[in-house]
Amino acid sequence: MSRRRGVQAEVLLSLAVVMVTATALLSAFFFKTHAAQLDRLRGFVGRALIAEVQAPGFFFDAGTPGARWWIVTPDGVARAKTPDAGPIDDALLALAAEVRKEGRALLQTGAPWEPIRFASRFGSAGQVAAARLPAAVSPWAVLGLLVADGAVFLALGAFLLRERVVAPLRRMAHAARSLAGGELTARVAVEGVGEVADVAWAFNEMSESLERRTGALEKAVAELRDANRDLRRARAGLDRAERLAAVGRLAAGVAHEVGNPMGALLAFLDLTRREGSLSAAGGRHLDRAAGQAERVRTILRQLLDFSRPARGVAAPVELAGVAEQAAGLVRAQKRYAGVEIRVESEEVLALVWADESMLVQILLNLLLNAADAVREQSGARVQVTLRPAPLETRRDEDRRAAGVRRSFEVMECMISDNGPGIPQEDLERIFDPFFTTKPLGEGTGLGLANALRLAEELGGSLECLAESRMGGATFSLRLPVASRPTGSRRIRGG
Repeated sequence: MSRRRGVQAEVLLSLAVVMVTATALLSAFFFKTHAAQLDRLRGFVGRALIAEVQAPGFFFDAGTPGARWWIVTPDGVARAKTPDAGPIDDALLALAAEVRKEGRALLQTGAPWEPIRFASRFGSAGQVAAARLPAAVSPWAVLGLLVADGAVFLALGAFLLRERVVAPLRRMAHAARSLAGGELTARVAVEGVGEVADVAWAFNEMSESLERRTGALEKAVAELRDANRDLRRARAGLDRAERLAAVGRLAAGVAHEVGNPMGALLAFLDLTRREGSLSAAGGRHLDRAAGQAERVRTILRQLLDFSRPARGVAAPVELAGVAEQAAGLVRAQKRYAGVEIRVESEEVLALVWADESMLVQILLNLLLNAADAVREQSGARVQVTLRPAPLETRRDEDRRAAGVRRSFEVMECMISDNGPGIPQEDLERIFDPFFTTKPLGEGTGLGLANALRLAEELGGSLECLAESRMGGATFSLRLPVASRPTGSRRIRGG
C-alpha cells in the first residue's frame, strides 16, 4: 500500500495555494490602485518636469533629486546631462522620438517597480530633454517581501498544525499500535483542537472498555480451565473408583473361593514333608511347592486387604520417625544390602494427622518399589525428602514456586531413586490394580494401588512426578498437618 501524504503536508499545500491566490489578487488590486494614483499625479508630475525643463538654468542646474536627464539630438544621439545618468535605455529613446514627432511633452508610467519616463522639447534646435525617475519600489524588494511572507506563513502554519493536530494524532497512532500489541493500559492525552480531542476521548473509552472486557474474558477462561481441571479430576476419580470396586468384588470372590483350598493344600504339604520315607530330592520338591503355595496365600491376603481395608485410628504422627522406621525395614533385607537409603528433612517439620501403621505400609510399598528399581545397578540410591508444602499448586504455578509459600498446609514426603524411571506411557496406569513394571512373578501390581487408597483414606494424596532430580522415578506423598512445626533440621541415613 502506497504511503499517502500526512495531514500536515496536505493542509500546508492547500494553504500555500490559497495564499498565492490571495497574494496575486491583492497585488492586482494594489497595482490598479497604484495606476489610478499615477493617473491623478500624471498632470502634476508632468507640469513640474516641464517647468524644470523650461527654467532658465536647466542645462546647468542639478535638477530633481534622483532624476537622470539626457539631451537627445534630432539624429537620436543622447548626451547625459546628469553625471551618473549612464547610457539611455531604448524605451526612453523611443519616447523622445515620439515627443519630437508629436511636438508635445509625454509622461510614461508602468508597474511600481518600473521607472517613470518623461520627455519634452528643449530649445529651438529640435532637441528633446529626456528624464528617467527611479521606480517607487525595487523588484527585488517586492520578491523578497513575497518570499518572506510565504516563509513566515508556512512556518507558523506548520508549527500550529504540528502542535495542535499532527503531534496528538501521532501520539494517538502510537497508542493504537501499543493497544494492538496487547498493551491494554495504553491511553492518550486529550489535547489539540476539538475534533482531535474528541477522537482521543473516544480512543481512551475504547481502550478502557477493551481492558474491562479482556479482563472479564480472562477471568472466565481461568474459571473454565479450573472447572475443566476439576471435572478431569472427578472423572479420573470416578474411573479409579469404578476399577477399584470391580477389583474389590473380584478379590473378595477369589479370596473366598481359593483361600480355603490353599490352606488345605499347605496343610497336606506339611504333613507330606514329615514322612520319613521321602528322598532328599522329594523333600526339596515339596519345599518348593510349599513356597509357591505360601506366595499364593500372600497374594490372597493382599487381595483381601485391598477389598476389605482395615480402618486405622488417626492421630498426630511424626513423619520423620515413621519414614526412618520404614527405611530401616528395607535396609534390614539382604537383597537391598547394596542400596543406600537416606531420610532427609529439609527444614523443621510439623506432625501429620495419620494412622501410623497405615503410613508405614504406604512408605514401605514406595521404598520397596524404589529399591527394586535400583538394586541391580552400581551406586544405587534412594532418598526420602521431608518438607512442608502447600496443599496444591495454584493456576499457572510450578511446584518450585508453590514450595515458596510455606503455609504448612501439608507435609510432603518425596521418595526418589536414581533408577531407570517410569516410561511416559505408563504414568497414567501406574496406580491401577494389577499393573506392574516388574518382571513376571516378582510383583502383583497391588502395592501402589494400596498405597494410593491408604493415602486418600488419610486425607492426603499420592502422585508420581514426571521429573526427578536424581534421574529416576519420584513419588510425592502429601498428608495434612496436625500441628505447627517443632524441632530442628535433621538428616538420617544408612
